[in-house]
Amino acid sequence: MFDKLKQLKQLKDLQSALAQEKFDAEKEGIKITINGKLEIELLQLNPSLEKEKQEKFLKDLINETIRKMQLKLAQKMSQMPGLKF
Repeated sequence: MFDKLKQLKQLKDLQSALAQEKFDAEKEGIKITINGKLEIELLQLNPSLEKEKQEKFLKDLINETIRKMQLKLAQKMSQMPGLKF
């Protein structure tokens, strides 16, 4: 039981640490920043691009940023001793 409580504390600590992280991506003048709580902190569009291109680039950038976040989470979890899933 104490192992489970220890793991729960580790996960809460990981969640707090990840919430402080910021993940950025940029393409063709479009920028996005998402924090570790999956909140968009910055969204900058490029008005000189066509609407369709902006939509495509924005979708790609959001997906890229989320992948960066998932990778960082996996790295942090792999460093946690005794955490088994």
